Parts: sequence; structure tokens; C-alpha cells
Amino acid sequence: MRWIINLLITAVVVYVLSKLLEPHVLINSFATAIIFALVLAILNAIVKPLLIILTLPITIVTLGLFLLIINILIIKLADSLVGGIYVDGWFWALIFGFLISLLSSLLQKLTKDTNK
Repeated sequence: MRWIINLLITAVVVYVLSKLLEPHVLINSFATAIIFALVLAILNAIVKPLLIILTLPITIVTLGLFLLIINILIIKLADSLVGGIYVDGWFWALIFGFLISLLSSLLQKLTKDTNK
């Protein structure tokens, strides 16, 4: 049940951010945002750990900054897999991914604290 709530929180954050970043991040509907959040969750669970392991030497050399590139790759990969969403370039994928992580984490923490 908690996983579904987190998925819906991420979908709401993605949809709201798409409206705030409208010329650079476009999402057709809230249903597309839910699908995007689901694909993002799957990619973060399966592909991201593999990428982190494969790029560990360069991540160590760059003192962890290469993880930003991995996050951008995951956002762009989810963008290409889900129809109805458009992220305009690497810079906007970086901003979009950072804001998704920040806002989703804050909202998930708030909902977790209220359920106690």
C-alpha cells in the first residue's frame, strides 16, 4: 500500500512540475504522469543500480558527481519510453530530476509522519 501512495505522490509532483516548467517539460495528462512515475520507479529499481555499479570508478573519480549524469539518463530513458511526455534536453532533465527527488522525498516524509 505504501508503494502505491509513493507512486501517486511522485505522479502528482511530476504533473505539477510539468505545469511549472511548461515550455521545457510537457506532460499530456495526469494518466501519463502516473505511467511516467511507474516507469521511473521501475528504472530506478532495476537499471539505476546496474549503472551505478558499472560506472563506479568514474563516480569515485568525480567524487559522486557522475550520479547526476546517471539521474539524467534515467529521466531521459523514461521520457523516451513513455509517450505523451517531453523533456527538453539534458539541462532540463537535470532540473526536472532534482525537483522530482526533492519534492517527492519531502511529501513522502510528510505522509509517512502523519500515518504514525
